[in-house]
Amino acid sequence: MFAWLSANLINIVLVTVIVLIVALLIRGMIRDRKAGKRSCGGSCAGCGACGGCSACGKCGAMNAARTMQGMSDR
Repeated sequence: MFAWLSANLINIVLVTVIVLIVALLIRGMIRDRKAGKRSCGGSCAGCGACGGCSACGKCGAMNAARTMQGMSDR
């Protein structure tokens, strides 16, 4: 067991560091989400996917209109 640990110590350390970094990133994203911060900045003027997000009222209204239009086509 000790031989295996000593042979794989660098891998164990690297995986631990990567897992910690990912956990901290996820924790930060969750905290930002709970604080009401948006990941895209909430500005539709510079958004490349303006029709696909719901960050601001403009995009939300556009998506609602598309949904309603799609339902009326049926």
